[in-house]
Amino acid sequence: MSGVERIERLFGELKRSGSAAFMPYHAMGYPTRQQSLDVIAALAEAGADLFEIGIPHSDPLADGPTIQTATYAALVGGTTVADCLQMVRELRARGVEQPFCAMSYYNPILAFGEERFAQAAADAGVDGLIVPDLPPGESELLEPACRAAGLATVYMLAPTSTEERIKAVARHATGFIYLVSVTGITGARDELHPGLLGFVERVRRHTDLPLAVGFGISTGPQAARVAEIAEGVVVGSALVKAAGMADGVSEVRALARQLAEGSHRVAVD
Repeated sequence: MSGVERIERLFGELKRSGSAAFMPYHAMGYPTRQQSLDVIAALAEAGADLFEIGIPHSDPLADGPTIQTATYAALVGGTTVADCLQMVRELRARGVEQPFCAMSYYNPILAFGEERFAQAAADAGVDGLIVPDLPPGESELLEPACRAAGLATVYMLAPTSTEERIKAVARHATGFIYLVSVTGITGARDELHPGLLGFVERVRRHTDLPLAVGFGISTGPQAARVAEIAEGVVVGSALVKAAGMADGVSEVRALARQLAEGSHRVAVD
């Protein structure tokens, strides 16, 4: 079964059960290599449905200070693209079965080689790829490589996205579409954007793909509100911050249980 098929199967199962997907992000190699593996294993046990695996990059333009700090620490610790893929292999060997989407900026993939990266990622156990700084109109090399390897190509849309951009993403995306709930960078926020429902409805007019909402979600109640209107709930900064605490694995597990409960509480029409 290809990565695209595994992601499609997951969203189909969740739709039938009346749940949205809880989709945690974690930066590989943070706080340490071993701790990052333990954090992801804890998230898997606490109810994660699909993972966004962050490949550290020196210029993470879409990320806020929490994730920037984490990815910088991972780079300083020696985390490389090849090491991230090896960690995915180790997680699969530990029994983590949820789909993995690698989140990477384009430069590390370009340096690795698009075709080589896509195949190596699929061989390691990655199911999809998210590249925040690569729009669909400029993915003429990476997208075919992902198709050949069976990887989903996930694109991002923001509230400022034009109708033309939404249509282009709907044509090119596979697996799901990532909706950035606010303009700006990642980071936990106290309230969800009041225009989020209208944004989701605007995108849904152009696609039948599942829609996952991220940026700014940090609590169970926020996750539940997002789950009322979207098929996926993405949480990054709040979990990364928890992972950096003294008892990071326990902190992550406790927060993840609340987020999973919120994500799984309601059905999406």
